[in-house]
Amino acid sequence: MRISVERFGDGLRVRMRLDVDRRRWLVTRVAMVLLAVIGVVTGVWALAAPAAWFRSFPFGLNWVPMDGPYNQHLAVDAGAFFLALGVLAALAAAAADSLLCRVTGVGWLVFGIPHLLYHAAHRPADMSGAGFALMLIAAALMVLIAAAAVVAAPRGRVPLRDPAPMDIRLPGRRNG
Repeated sequence: MRISVERFGDGLRVRMRLDVDRRRWLVTRVAMVLLAVIGVVTGVWALAAPAAWFRSFPFGLNWVPMDGPYNQHLAVDAGAFFLALGVLAALAAAAADSLLCRVTGVGWLVFGIPHLLYHAAHRPADMSGAGFALMLIAAALMVLIAAAAVVAAPRGRVPLRDPAPMDIRLPGRRNG
């Protein structure tokens, strides 16, 4: 903990700053927010409109139907899974708890690594080389974002916010 004292009006302002690496927290929270957006957008879309999601995911690139015929059960389960991980990432970002962020990152890695390996080993016949490369990059980015959260999250369960400063008025001092 660092303590600083500075003049403030007719007194002193004492600040305490926790020894928390703010850059690590920034990386962790940005990773959690990105994973939350990926999970919630994909999940809500797949749950609300499974056939449309299956036909056009991601955003009109039609990656899913290239891998086989429509399966509503698959689409709804994938949507529920993405939504669950997305909500968990959103809660971890909001709580600013390093342990929760690491656990959430591990959950995304448990999903993301097999997902990436599957896609790397199964190129759909109808997919262009550029489309395949983009799909692998997207799958790899999920893994990299989750790994960044796991690695960057501070090891201790330290709150993100510093305590409020304390103002101390000095006796016998007047303004003006």
